[in-house]
Amino acid sequence: QVQLLESGGGLVQAGDSLRLSCAASGRTFSGYNTAWFRQAPGKEREFVAATIGSVTDYVGSVKGRFTISRDNAKNTVYLQMNSLKPEDTAVYYCAADATITGSYRSSSAWDFWGQGTQVTVSS
Repeated sequence: QVQLLESGGGLVQAGDSLRLSCAASGRTFSGYNTAWFRQAPGKEREFVAATIGSVTDYVGSVKGRFTISRDNAKNTVYLQMNSLKPEDTAVYYCAADATITGSYRSSSAWDFWGQGTQVTVSS
């Protein structure tokens, strides 16, 4: 069992940057795949970025602006978000799983979730 706790969200202006953190506890984190998803009001939860083994992947709308990284010594995964846009406004969730079944871009593939952190980007 892994417990995840996100932090770092807030209200920023378009063009600003934020770094989200997701601290894990409960099990050895280094063997887990990790991801970030987001959910805007009235929309489904959307894949943002993932680290699957040594591979990272991003949804097209954030490529070149967002960077996912992790520090296994700190049991923490990060999402650095630059050049933020109003359409990035959402609740951001981190996810973890030791074994991904199906597409990692699908929220159903992930077993462990944080509670979410709100990111609001004003124009």
